[in-house]
Amino acid sequence: MITRTTQWPAPAKLNLFLYITGRRADGYHELQTLFQFLDHSDTLTITANSSDHITLSPAIAGVKTEDNLIYRAADALRQKAGIRAGAEIHIDKILPMGGGLGGGSSDAATTLVALNYLWQTNLSTDELADLGLALGADVPVFVRGVSAFAEGVGEQLQPAKPQEKWYLVVKPEVNIATVDIFTDPGLKRDSKKRSLNALLAGVYENDCEKIVRSLHPEVDKALSWLLEYAPSRLTGTGACVFAEFSTHEAAIATLNKLPDWLQGFVAKGVNTSPLLTALNAHSTDCQ
Repeated sequence: MITRTTQWPAPAKLNLFLYITGRRADGYHELQTLFQFLDHSDTLTITANSSDHITLSPAIAGVKTEDNLIYRAADALRQKAGIRAGAEIHIDKILPMGGGLGGGSSDAATTLVALNYLWQTNLSTDELADLGLALGADVPVFVRGVSAFAEGVGEQLQPAKPQEKWYLVVKPEVNIATVDIFTDPGLKRDSKKRSLNALLAGVYENDCEKIVRSLHPEVDKALSWLLEYAPSRLTGTGACVFAEFSTHEAAIATLNKLPDWLQGFVAKGVNTSPLLTALNAHSTDCQ
């Protein structure tokens, strides 16, 4: 067991496009989406120990420790590996909750990857991804750490290499429940399935965007503002929206023009997750 205190990024993701191609009998939706990471992350500070206790700080009001995705990820790994081990985990949270950036899923994935290393449980990436899938549909892509094209209900992943652009991401002052969007009768559900190459070569869109904009004027207003400056769209089911730029300077210039009613940040799209980079760095330090 590696007991020194270590820091680990839990990066945001964007859905660069999202198409809903059908609805299954069980109510789940078939989709095609493209995940890319951002170099903008929560940070988990973790100290592994042999106490058999997992502690989290700071506490989240109204959420029991045992219900927190970070705790659930750590406990799932412990049970899978059949070990008695503990950890002190502190999170510096900068990703907005309920914004479509994958913050909770990313935190869970970082917990799995980091503790697999620190506890020296030696589970494979596939095993960690399987554990992650039980915690949330987006967790496996964060565990694997490479940009990916997802199909099925999001569980079928293949590596992809979209352009690494700069993004201005803003979060309107509204929280959106994914289930509300996917159960809305007005949601577009009949996009034609296309090959990854065809999708990469086309204009990126999000089938959830029209219904989200109609239901949430704050999102519509934010997107209308961003579209004056650059190609912009919704990520996931929102509420975050993003504008894409070829240079950091152009993204920052637009960030500096944000009206008072919008808050945002600039980040680089990256095809290798900062988590994977951190794991490689930690592994090298111990050799």
